[in-house]
Amino acid sequence: MFATVKILYHHRTKSRDGQFVHISEMQAAFARAEHPLHEVAPGSGGDAVDFGSEAKGLSLMSRVVPDALREVMEWGYNAVSYTALRNAVHEFSPDFIYERYALGNVAGVLTAKRFGLPLLLEVNAPLAWERNQFGGLTFPRAAQRLETWILNQADRILAVTEVLKAMLVDAGADADRVDVIHNGIDPARFNRGHSTEKAKKALGLQDRVVLGFTGFCRDWHGLDRVVRLLAEDDAALRDAHLLIVGDGPACPGLRELAVELGVDDRLTITGIVQREDLIPNIAAFDVALQPDVTAYASPLKLFEYMALAKAIVAPDVPNIRELVAHEQSAILFELSEERGFADAIRGVLADPELRTRVGGGAADVIEQTPYTWDHNAHRVVEIARSL
Repeated sequence: MFATVKILYHHRTKSRDGQFVHISEMQAAFARAEHPLHEVAPGSGGDAVDFGSEAKGLSLMSRVVPDALREVMEWGYNAVSYTALRNAVHEFSPDFIYERYALGNVAGVLTAKRFGLPLLLEVNAPLAWERNQFGGLTFPRAAQRLETWILNQADRILAVTEVLKAMLVDAGADADRVDVIHNGIDPARFNRGHSTEKAKKALGLQDRVVLGFTGFCRDWHGLDRVVRLLAEDDAALRDAHLLIVGDGPACPGLRELAVELGVDDRLTITGIVQREDLIPNIAAFDVALQPDVTAYASPLKLFEYMALAKAIVAPDVPNIRELVAHEQSAILFELSEERGFADAIRGVLADPELRTRVGGGAADVIEQTPYTWDHNAHRVVEIARSL
């Protein structure tokens, strides 16, 4: 058995969302492998308790502080982070720094350089590009240059998809120092042994064919297409029920549409479900929906669907094809085809044998790769040792 290593884990995340899941699962995996870990992160302050919530202070700041000032404050926070990291190095004597990349965060680089420590940088999105496209940046050139500098100062970059790796290389990162580590699951909790029929009965959905979606529901997910599909006169759809495990800004419109089309009794929206209650809901799915996806993301819900052996309907795009294959471990549809999503759902509903085959194939992929947090933690440690 290899000797343990001491990990200084740095991030800036306060919200309890998908980012929190990744952080907490990786930390738990390091703990299971008995690697001592010290976390440097913003104090919780008790303001983000429930899963799905966001830190109130950050949420308020995003609404009331001008963009330019907020960006300067983000850069200025490096003084706080650097001080905390410096103190942690003196107290904890880590073997390497593992950092979740945040826009403009140079504290990890500066600490690693000062103390001669390897820096492994986990990157989940091309943040300079993303913020400029969707969140607005006052100083986009400065943000991009700083991002490129940070990427090239890290000893190793850990991207969550091959698509993201290519984007980071295009942004100036050295391809030889970028490894791809997809997201994963904890097989002790997410596995194909959960009973679909028992889960349906617990939710009052027995004798229904359940179409399921988990997460924060936005208009761009296009779940209105599923509600409209339920209203179509088709034998394959007669017993279909849409179960949305989560909440989001699209949900009121989906409820209204369901009432308008007379299928409101075939739509269930749970609201935000705590992490520990997620599995009993996903277990009830016959068909798991990934209606759309950010082009470079490694969607957590997809791994959970796969581990629970659900028949997945997902877009036929590069980052999804990194994980699953059409009619082997998922049913893939063309995003450019207007009826592609609906036709894929109809096809898998009409073919129970296909559902069973692709669901089993998805679970096999999880087990054989393996896409688990423990495997990811092992890879991170091995990369750190190689440095």
